[in-house]
Amino acid sequence: MFGYIVPVLSVLSEEQKQRYRAFYCGLCHALRNRHGQMRRISLSNDMTFLAILLSSLYEPDTAGTDARCALRPVKAHAYLSSPLIDYAADMNALLFFYKCRDQRMDDRSIRGKAGEKLFRDSAEKVRESWPSQTEGVEKALTALWQEEAKAEPDPDRLCGLSGEMLGSVFVPRPEDPWSSVLRAVGAGLGRFIYWMDAWEDYDDDIKKGRFNPLSVYRNRPDYEEFCRETLELLIADAAESFEVLPLEQDLDLLRNVIYSGVWQRYNLKTEQRKRKEDAHAE
Repeated sequence: MFGYIVPVLSVLSEEQKQRYRAFYCGLCHALRNRHGQMRRISLSNDMTFLAILLSSLYEPDTAGTDARCALRPVKAHAYLSSPLIDYAADMNALLFFYKCRDQRMDDRSIRGKAGEKLFRDSAEKVRESWPSQTEGVEKALTALWQEEAKAEPDPDRLCGLSGEMLGSVFVPRPEDPWSSVLRAVGAGLGRFIYWMDAWEDYDDDIKKGRFNPLSVYRNRPDYEEFCRETLELLIADAAESFEVLPLEQDLDLLRNVIYSGVWQRYNLKTEQRKRKEDAHAE
């Protein structure tokens, strides 16, 4: 669920890097202030992207502050704060809670069980503040887990439910005219992430006897090409909706993420596989 929606830092200007870090650190501070010091372990680039996206669209009053923290105690660093960054922090905590629950359910993970317990109070707090978003996440994930438990789960339905889940958290203001477009951006990213995660984890899942939705396609002679083309179609849906939004602030930074950053782990995994194949061929 986490770790795919990231920028390609190497091609960003120094100003853009600092801007991104200010949002990232702002999200970290918001997590601490709203959910407690320990909940900062859930900090994600995914919700940093959401904070930047929503800030670009709605242009809220945003405060900039320099501060030291436990992770960077020597030199003060800049961070941003706003109601929309607070919202992204709440969604970060909510999604991390359900990520831990999923890990606990999948393989009785001790880490997942501990994380679920640690974030339970945060999830309840978010439910009180953002009932519509919480209900959307819970409804989609419950249906997804039920589908995964079937004898023959439908990969397309699973992908769609993952999209519904992430689409819910991309909408801070359900009555806003842009809510349907924001939901479509989140849904496209959610579908892309589900497929990408399944593709990346396939070998480990099979080795450990875990369910993987791509098992039904694995014997296709064009399996890798099929997966790549599917990923391209899924991210294209997200990008098409993204381009409808009237964004100006941080637009290049956001495009860096949605057109290039989301492919970084795919490219890394592909390169690793190629090096391994080349080594065996020698």
